[in-house]
Amino acid sequence: MSGASLGLRTGSYGSLQQLHLHLQNGALHNQPGMVRKPSKMALSSSREKERCLSLLCRYLGRRKVAMLLLVVLALLVFVFGSFTVNKACPVCYLSVEDAISSMPSSPTISPMLRNLTYIHNEDPVKVEPHGGSDFGGYPSLKERNDSFDIKESMEVHCGFVKGNKPGRLSGFDIDEADLVEMEKYYDVIVASGIFGNYDVIQQPKNISEAARKNIPFFMFIDEETEAYMRNNSVLDSSMRVGLWKVIVVHNIPFSDARRNGKVPKLLLHRLFPNVRYSIWIDGKLELVVDPYQVLERFLWRQNASFAISRHYKRFDVFEEAEANKAAGKYDNSSIDFQIDFYRKEGLTPYSEAKLPITSDVPEGCVIIREHIPITNLFTCLWFNEVDRFTSRDQLSFSTVRDKIAAKVNWTVSMFLDCERRNFVIQAYHRDLLEQMSPPVIPMVRPRTTLPASTTSVRPPQRKSISRRGRGDRKASSRRHRKVIPGGGRDKSQDLVLNSLHSKL
Repeated sequence: MSGASLGLRTGSYGSLQQLHLHLQNGALHNQPGMVRKPSKMALSSSREKERCLSLLCRYLGRRKVAMLLLVVLALLVFVFGSFTVNKACPVCYLSVEDAISSMPSSPTISPMLRNLTYIHNEDPVKVEPHGGSDFGGYPSLKERNDSFDIKESMEVHCGFVKGNKPGRLSGFDIDEADLVEMEKYYDVIVASGIFGNYDVIQQPKNISEAARKNIPFFMFIDEETEAYMRNNSVLDSSMRVGLWKVIVVHNIPFSDARRNGKVPKLLLHRLFPNVRYSIWIDGKLELVVDPYQVLERFLWRQNASFAISRHYKRFDVFEEAEANKAAGKYDNSSIDFQIDFYRKEGLTPYSEAKLPITSDVPEGCVIIREHIPITNLFTCLWFNEVDRFTSRDQLSFSTVRDKIAAKVNWTVSMFLDCERRNFVIQAYHRDLLEQMSPPVIPMVRPRTTLPASTTSVRPPQRKSISRRGRGDRKASSRRHRKVIPGGGRDKSQDLVLNSLHSKL
C-alpha cells in the first residue's frame, strides 16, 4: 500500500515512512539533503528570543517564569477543552406551526403492557437490609425481579405508597389547589425542580405565543427554597416567577435534596395523571427553544416515546462509577455495592456488541417523554433503583432499560449531548455563584481644578480635520461592524462558563 493511500504527506522532504526509516537506521544526520544551513534572519531572531528570555528570567526569577508558563498552559488547555467537548451542535427544527401540526393524533401503542397500577401500603415495613424507603414502600428483591417480567396488566411499586393519591398525605405533599390544577388535562407540560435551595430559577426564552397559551410550566420547590425566594422578593403571593407556576412541596420524603428531586423527575406521570407529553429539565438549565419544536425534533420525528441525551464523554457504566467516586458524588462503598450487584446480574462493559444501543450512560438532566404505560413503568422501575441504591441515576439507567428491552420491543431514544446543549443552557449552581467575587467597578476620581493664579493651563488645540468626499471614506464604516447579540457578550464566553460548571 502506498503512502498516498494511507493519507501520508509526500513532498520534497520525503514521506513520513521514509523519514521514520531514516530515524531508525540512524542515517538522518548522514544525508546532506536533510540538513539546512540556518539563515541570518533566523539566527538573529533566535538571539533576540534568547535575550528577551534571559531578561525576563533576570527580573522575575526562574521560578516565577515557570509558574507563569504553567498558568498560561493550564488556561489554554481549559479554554480549548471547553470548546471541543461541551460545544453545542446545530439542530434542525421545524417552525412552531409545523411542529404543532405534526403532533400525533393518538397515543403510541404501548407494547404488551396495557394496564399499569401502583402498590398502596399505609404501613410499609423494611424486610431486607439494603435500600428502600417509606416513600418507596421497601420493595423486596423478589418484587423487584417480578416487576421486570412485563405482562398485559401489572401492579408495581412507584413511590407515593401512602395516602389516597400522590401529593396528599403521601410524603411529597402538595397544596390542594395545586393538586386540582395538576389533575387537569394537558397535551404538553414542562416541569423542573429546585430542592435544598440548590439552584437559581432560570426563565425560558424563545417561547412561542402558542406555547405560552397552551403549555404550563411547573416548578417544584421545597420549603427551604421557598423561604429563600420570598426573603429575596423572587416569589410573592401569585406563586408565579415569569412563566413558571411554582409548586411548594411539604413533608419531603428524603433528607438528600438530590434524591427529593428524583421524585418529580422520574414520577411526573404520577403527579400529572392526565398529561400526554412532558419535558423535564433540571433546575440549573435554561430552556431556549420552544417546547413544541423540541418534542417534534426528538420524539415525534423519531417515532419515539422516550428520549434522553447520551453522556458527553462516557458511555460505560463502570467508567461512570469510577468517575463518580473520583468526583466525590456519592460514598464509594455504596457505588461499589451497586455496581457489584449489577455485575452479578450480568452487566458488562459497553462494547460494539450492544449496537444499535450507542451508550449505557445518559446525561439525565433532560427527559422528553410520552406518558404511556411502558414509559411509566420504565420510570417507576428506574426510581425504585434510585431508591434502593445510590441517587446517581446514570448508574441504574441502562440496567432498567435493558431488562425491559429484553422482554418487549421497546427502548429509549438517545441523542447526542451536543444536541441537548442546543436547546438548554446550563447555569451555575447557587453555591458556585455565591463563591464568585462581584465584578470590580473602576473608581472614577473627581478631576481637581487648579487655581488660576498658580498655573495657567493652555487648552488643547483642536486638530484641523480635512473633509473627505464620499469616495474617500475609510473601509471601517458602520456597516462592517461586528454585532454580537445578547447585550454584547460573546457566545464563546457563555460556552466557557457553561463548560466550567459542567466540570465542577
